Amino acid sequence: MVILAPSLLASDFSNLEREIKKVYMEGGGCAYLHLDVMDGVFVKNISFGAPVIASIRKVCGIIFDVHLMITNPIRYVPDFAGAGADIITFHCEACGDSEEIWRTVELIKANGKKCAISIKPKTPVDAILPFLGELDMVLVMSVEPGFGGQKFIEGALDKISELYRIKTEKNYGFDIEVDGGVTLGNLKKIKEAGANVIVAGSSIFGAADVAGTIRRFMDV
Repeated sequence: MVILAPSLLASDFSNLEREIKKVYMEGGGCAYLHLDVMDGVFVKNISFGAPVIASIRKVCGIIFDVHLMITNPIRYVPDFAGAGADIITFHCEACGDSEEIWRTVELIKANGKKCAISIKPKTPVDAILPFLGELDMVLVMSVEPGFGGQKFIEGALDKISELYRIKTEKNYGFDIEVDGGVTLGNLKKIKEAGANVIVAGSSIFGAADVAGTIRRFMDV
């Protein structure tokens, strides 16, 4: 099953409850909401943190797919778990070494949440090979993290295909998520490469007819 995860970062922050209902209740029907947490250190921009997530948790039951683009992610795992995250994704590049990656994975699972690792465009799949058997999801960044509205980097398709091959050969259970520059024009090849969780921000929240755009995404 392919899951669409609209990125809240592209929404109108003046009324987050209204924006969430566009994709969750008012004909949208999306299963996930992608929440980009940025600290101004790991990436240049700053977005929002656990208090905002805790606030919007009160207004919907959609699955919160929380993407931590922050340094020292292990320090904040309990905060985001407590705020209502269902899936917590952290960047392997934000960890000092493999031991820290393992400890972060273990802490996310100890908090009862699904665990995902993300890789930036220049990071090879090899960097996360030892962890794949323990993950619920892998997030392939198809743009440089930290900014919305970027163009899709075609090299991400090779990573998605490689992850799908490994997943199939090893009988692993992780989902393959892709984030960055996803549009109706490139969605088909992304899906064919093996991705089954699709993050889209501007393409959905920037549309005049959000519910209709979601239906067109799901038709693909």
